[in-house]
Amino acid sequence: MTIAPELKQQLDEIIAEHSVLLFMKGNKNMPMCGFSANTVECLKLASFDNFATVNVLENEDVRTAMKEYSDWPTFPQLYIDGEFIGGADIIKEMFDDGELQEIAEELETK
Repeated sequence: MTIAPELKQQLDEIIAEHSVLLFMKGNKNMPMCGFSANTVECLKLASFDNFATVNVLENEDVRTAMKEYSDWPTFPQLYIDGEFIGGADIIKEMFDDGELQEIAEELETK
């Protein structure tokens, strides 16, 4: 599948609009799967106070396109400053290593 140019542009814009954006099942107040819930918890514990979420369950086109866009087959998918960071396992590992907390501190000082 190739992402339609209009949809790719929409995704580019929403990712550029938010310094921290999580594509997930549900939203940060009501995650709809364990992996999304764990990732939200890591972000909150790492002091990412202001992160945006996109519920991929609300739009099948976005859900399908994001797998190709990021070249990552599962959700959640975290973007920081427009860069794809990874999914639940990577975020958990970064949290455990203290790397996620360092990124949160760097973003605060920008």
